[in-house]
Formats: sequence, structure tokens, C-alpha cells
Amino acid sequence: NMASLWKLPMIFCIENNQYGMGTSIDRHSSHSDYYKMGNHIPGIRIDGMNVLAVKKGMEFVREFASTGNGPMYVEMMTYRYHGHSMSDPGTTYRNREEIAFTRSTRDPLEFVKKTMIDAGFATAEELKETEKRIRKAVQKEVMEAKESARPSLDSLITHVYAADVETKGNQEYPDHIRMPDYAKSFWNTQ
Repeated sequence: NMASLWKLPMIFCIENNQYGMGTSIDRHSSHSDYYKMGNHIPGIRIDGMNVLAVKKGMEFVREFASTGNGPMYVEMMTYRYHGHSMSDPGTTYRNREEIAFTRSTRDPLEFVKKTMIDAGFATAEELKETEKRIRKAVQKEVMEAKESARPSLDSLITHVYAADVETKGNQEYPDHIRMPDYAKSFWNTQ
């Protein structure tokens, strides 16, 4: 209400993965067009599985909100392939065919790959090599992280803020980092 009243440049983003915990949106909400629930705050629905739609949609939303028009709701339509938590297999309230169908027709990574190939930006072989290179690099970083010593508390405040990311040592340090247990909060002494 205050964001709308004061025309604040805010974007309220709702990730709609079609299920609230283990219940489909059709069964748990009388109004499943969440982007319309802002009363007088305008909203837009974007296909969150399509990187190009997200880019163009968010360009529009950013322009709207940053030019004095006030806030906007964004409902990102996505899909959750897995259960909501470790104890949720994700197949008790939907069937495997639904999951497989969505993965085969709307998967964001496959969409990007197909778009790049169709546009002539890359071949399937080039993309496969890129994926292998990225997996190898990620695996290397994971192994280094697992083998490294636990970071010191002093390192909590490094690499949090930066005036620019190009200049090494150009970080801004927060006054403190509040921990769930306030007594264990970290105070910057630099």
C-alpha cells in the first residue's frame, strides 16, 4: 500500500511454480492470476521458463517502475521439477508424465540451446563442448572449496559490496552482519 501511495520504484516478483508445497494452484487459490492481486498496483505475467521473455518483460517493468509510475507486480510462471523439500518426492500430487512433458516442452536450458542453434549462434557440438568445459570448471571449484579451510569470521564482510567489480580491493564494508542469534552478530572493526 505505501509503495503504491508514494509511487516507490519497487518490483514485487512472485515465482509461481504451479504448486504451493504439495497442492496445485487450482486447488489452493480462488484467484490464480497472482499478478492481478495487487488491487490498484499494476501487474504483468511473464513466462519465467523463457529467458528472452524474462529479459524483455523485466526491461519493461524496470522502465515502468523507475520513471515515476510506482510499483509493479511480476508473476513469473515457472515449474518445479522436483518436490518442495527433501521429504517431498513431488509425485504424490502430480504424475511423472506431467513432469516429463513440461521438461520436454518448456525446459529453459533446452529452449536457449535450441534458440542458439536455430539462430546460427552455435552448433550442437559447440554447446556440448561448452557444457563439458563449464561442468569441469564447476567441479574443480567445488573440490577446491571442499578441500579449503573454513573461512574466518573476518571474511564475512569481504566481497559483500563493491563500488565496482573491476578494481581489486574496492569493496565497501557493511557495519555489521546480523546473525540469527543476535549475540553472535559480526561487527566490522575495520
